[in-house]
Amino acid sequence: MELREDPFRAIADPTRRAILAALSARPLAVHEIAERFEVSRPAISKHLRVLGDAGLVMARRAGKENVYELRREAFAPVAEWLSGFWVGRLNLLKEMAERRT
Repeated sequence: MELREDPFRAIADPTRRAILAALSARPLAVHEIAERFEVSRPAISKHLRVLGDAGLVMARRAGKENVYELRREAFAPVAEWLSGFWVGRLNLLKEMAERRT
């Protein structure tokens, strides 16, 4: 799968993060996602396109609707980056605490 969107850029938007949070519970149809927000359905579709282009969600056809679900494995680079960030910060905190004793 060729990604056209950077996952970090995709999750930078608060609406897209809220969509991801909603999808973390279960797959949802576009109308189920859109009714949670005070923006138009076309705006939600654009957000879903960005998330899809980043490989974070995938759509499947269910009747006349698209149902979106998370691609949890696609979050690995984000989780790895965050983990490295926090490990480094926790090590620094440990060093600072040890210097004070």
